[in-house]
Amino acid sequence: MRFSDPEGPTSPGFLVAQVERVKALEKKLERIVPWLFPHLEGLHAGSPILDPRKAWRLACRQASLPGVLIHDLQRSAVRNMEKADVPRSIATKITGHKTENVYCRYAVVSDADLKAAAACVAQVNGAANGDSPASRVRFGVRP
Repeated sequence: MRFSDPEGPTSPGFLVAQVERVKALEKKLERIVPWLFPHLEGLHAGSPILDPRKAWRLACRQASLPGVLIHDLQRSAVRNMEKADVPRSIATKITGHKTENVYCRYAVVSDADLKAAAACVAQVNGAANGDSPASRVRFGVRP
């Protein structure tokens, strides 16, 4: 399997493409395949991948992403939803996290976010000391 979606395997486009692959397999096999990631070809076509590690390594190699972990993708998905200001109540449903605390473990704060926060505080302190308010940077506003 190749990750042809330019936004990568965490994007909705990737999942839509995978559902289409499974639907095509159902037509070919003339039966329902109840798994999102079944074997797509060969002797085991349509059966679940019981140990996904080998298939995961192969998929990562084929996508030129060797060594990528599923948790890396989950962190990327959470980070992307945080950047996109997706409400956490919705994001936790998407990721499958049962609580916001568990979700927050995946919401890794980048160095750029910390620098932007420091710049905001510095500029607010500078404005209090008579600096021009027009030069302030608003935290959380993306270009």
